Amino acid sequence: MKIFRNPETIHRTLAAYTHQVELQDPFRWLVVSGQVGMDKDGKLPEDPIEQFKIALNNINLNLKAADMAIGDLVKLTMYLVGDIDTEQRREALSVWLDGHVPAMTLLYVAALASPAIKVEIEALACADVEY
Repeated sequence: MKIFRNPETIHRTLAAYTHQVELQDPFRWLVVSGQVGMDKDGKLPEDPIEQFKIALNNINLNLKAADMAIGDLVKLTMYLVGDIDTEQRREALSVWLDGHVPAMTLLYVAALASPAIKVEIEALACADVEY
């Protein structure tokens, strides 16, 4: 079971995320390596918002491969390079999450694995074990 919680004893969240997620057995974990904005054919658009959307789609494809869904996400860690439009990023993330609010961390970094890569997103998901 997953319990999403925003304790009243700390500040309100600054965006659509949850301060904490408690996980109780039994469950399955999925750890998704950092996904970049490269499509299946190896295409990496220059536009960082497009990279962001593709990285989110790649996470979704990883979830589906493990028979999980966006609602099973418990943590996202996003690494961004350079000036990426905040409103467009928030809108893309909001549409993709469709009301789900996992724990989340956003970091601006100097560089990623290649100068062309502007976005990398790690994910952690948890689903109940089905008997």
